[in-house]
Amino acid sequence: MKITDNIYWIGIKDWELRSFHGRELSTHHGSTYNSYLLKDEINVLIDTVWDPFADRFIKKLEADPGIANIDAVVINHIEPDHGGSLGILAKNGLRPDVPIYCSKPGAEIINKYFHDVKLNLQPVETGDTIKTGKFKLVFVEMRMIHWPDSMLTYVDGDGTLFSNDAFGQHLCASGYFNDEVDEALLYGEAMKYYAGILTPYSKLIERKIGMLNAMEIPIKLIAPSHGVIWRKDPLDIVNKYLEWSMDYNDGSVVVVYDCLYKATRQIAAAIAQGLENKGVRHKVVNSGDSDFSDLFTDLFRARGMIVGSSTVNNAMLRSISAALDCVKSHKLKGKIGAAFGSYGWSGEAPKQIAEKLESAGVGLIGKPIGIKYAPTADELKECVLFGETFADAL
Repeated sequence: MKITDNIYWIGIKDWELRSFHGRELSTHHGSTYNSYLLKDEINVLIDTVWDPFADRFIKKLEADPGIANIDAVVINHIEPDHGGSLGILAKNGLRPDVPIYCSKPGAEIINKYFHDVKLNLQPVETGDTIKTGKFKLVFVEMRMIHWPDSMLTYVDGDGTLFSNDAFGQHLCASGYFNDEVDEALLYGEAMKYYAGILTPYSKLIERKIGMLNAMEIPIKLIAPSHGVIWRKDPLDIVNKYLEWSMDYNDGSVVVVYDCLYKATRQIAAAIAQGLENKGVRHKVVNSGDSDFSDLFTDLFRARGMIVGSSTVNNAMLRSISAALDCVKSHKLKGKIGAAFGSYGWSGEAPKQIAEKLESAGVGLIGKPIGIKYAPTADELKECVLFGETFADAL
């Protein structure tokens, strides 16, 4: 698939993928493993594909230009969904002398992944360049976005930025470019990808985008390693990343709960009514019945999170515990929250939720609400009032 006069998409579309990073991320719309070929005076392969698809990938390369005719390889990131086929290429015709350009941490990781092949690794740093003929490749390190080896490669003279995981989406579409797919779906998947994978590195992303902007390179096309290629207004997604990296929220509230029967659900509905009374946009989500990646994207997007659980065995329910662990590990900033729940005799869950929210850096509003057995009409009125009070704190 030709994407510019000299650059071709030679990746794989995985229509059936429904989870990624093991079972950590959901992918309702599949994904792609994007590899690219630059044809100039030399043929340069930019990234590979996940090794379960190596046979299909090798057939593509053998058809054009032929694996033996690849003159250089760029590995922007060696995580197996990007670099997994490198060792298989080395066993199927890639010449031993072909330079493989990667970051210094990338060279170390490549050697750890591929023990049984000899590779001509050529580590590069930010600002290093190589001539391909009429074009020049410029390398930019992106350490810890989201692995130590991550980097970008820019084609000077063509205007294409190979961004690897940055600016990607888990989205398999009939088209190849952002102007060929539904914009709402695209940006929703781009945010979900950012929230689930890149949020812990937001401060680094903010700095790196500033550095990239300071380089003043003309970017005509952004070609990530997953999803569609940004050719219409490509800098829009860069600006979105900058916005998302700066303690982003859209002013909404998520009321998230899990329960055994219906008492905690009744509390959640009453709190939501209080938010509604104040005109606050909100969602009520049962974490036990919800897709975890979608739920976390809601929490990333929101300004406030009001979290509830029944108490079972002196603890909160596991879906709530997992969601709060993710809030902490992903370092969500600028959020406010509150805790609630129902219980029969011991009632630890609301307090434990409040402690987890606080340890994650979420600002607490009010004291935890704990209601024994089924809430009375008066208790539900208090929950509505609490929702209104929370709305005022936004």
